[in-house]
Amino acid sequence: MSGFFNTLFFGIYPYIALSVLIVGTIIRYDREPYSWRAGSSQLLRRKQLVWGSVLFHIGVLIIFFGHLVGLLTPIFLFGIVGISHTAKQVLAVVVGGIGGLMAIVGAGMLIHRRLYDARVRATSSTMDIFIISLLGFQVLLGLGTIPVSLMHLNGEEMVKFMSWAQSIFTFRGDAATYVADAPWIFKLHIFVGLTILLIFPFSRLVHMLSVPARYLWRPGYQIVRERNSTNSRHPAE
Repeated sequence: MSGFFNTLFFGIYPYIALSVLIVGTIIRYDREPYSWRAGSSQLLRRKQLVWGSVLFHIGVLIIFFGHLVGLLTPIFLFGIVGISHTAKQVLAVVVGGIGGLMAIVGAGMLIHRRLYDARVRATSSTMDIFIISLLGFQVLLGLGTIPVSLMHLNGEEMVKFMSWAQSIFTFRGDAATYVADAPWIFKLHIFVGLTILLIFPFSRLVHMLSVPARYLWRPGYQIVRERNSTNSRHPAE
């Protein structure tokens, strides 16, 4: 990949994707609050949805937080706690592999349900099918990086990706240089990941931000009124 395209895809595109992610999400929440939902089709086929959804969501959460901690934790902190670059890479392969396998099995079940269940297909938009397929493809790419990582266990590749990610968030102009000579599958994995961030505000993925945190401090009881004619009186009575 030439220097121009490397800078475009890994030095400029990340800021485009992050800007659209932030601004687009805010605008959608402000202007289309009623579209801020997952649009679950659980009632149409419960059993397959439960298994597929649980596997997919747990796998994606493992992958997401693994990438978040692995890429954005300052490199020197791993040295302070005694974790070598090689050990970190092995840990990333094991944890990412487990999360990836869970996510890809779950994604396969969800994709199959959306494509081959007539009732679910009728309630699915083109974006719904596209985004779950793209997420599945991204997980496959992540699993595909594992054999390459196992051939380079010196930890140098991991340091490059950490340096790239941290350079993006610290607005360093040389971020793209860290991944210039990275294997193509890693570059494609990064590009697809950035593209997912780009289209995030325009898909049902926004429901990920609607974590029901309020339930943590909600009282343990609820007042429920029964619709019982013997317990309710007409105002005129």
